[in-house]
Amino acid sequence: MFQAILVVTNVPSAELASAIATCLVEQGLAACVNILPAVQSVYRWQGKVEQAVEIPLLIKTTETRYGELQAAIRALHPYDIPEIIAINIDAGLPAYLNWIGAETVKALNV
Repeated sequence: MFQAILVVTNVPSAELASAIATCLVEQGLAACVNILPAVQSVYRWQGKVEQAVEIPLLIKTTETRYGELQAAIRALHPYDIPEIIAINIDAGLPAYLNWIGAETVKALNV
């Protein structure tokens, strides 16, 4: 059995959001990525309160693929320390959760 997870990250542009989403799904690291409308983020960075417009991504994957998914996001992300957080999906439509697992199964080289 696998653990489905929801990974959240924010990026500075819609173009980058689309590029990351496409990359993750094409590589089988995510079953689905929702690109949300822009949000205003307020945060402290290097001792200063900053504000930025960001595009949130909601990424459905499995705990097994998280390490590779995180590495892929970091490789494409321009921030020094991007927000990449994972939340366990403890319940959901069984068919949908099974679909997440099926779409993110790592292919075995035989």
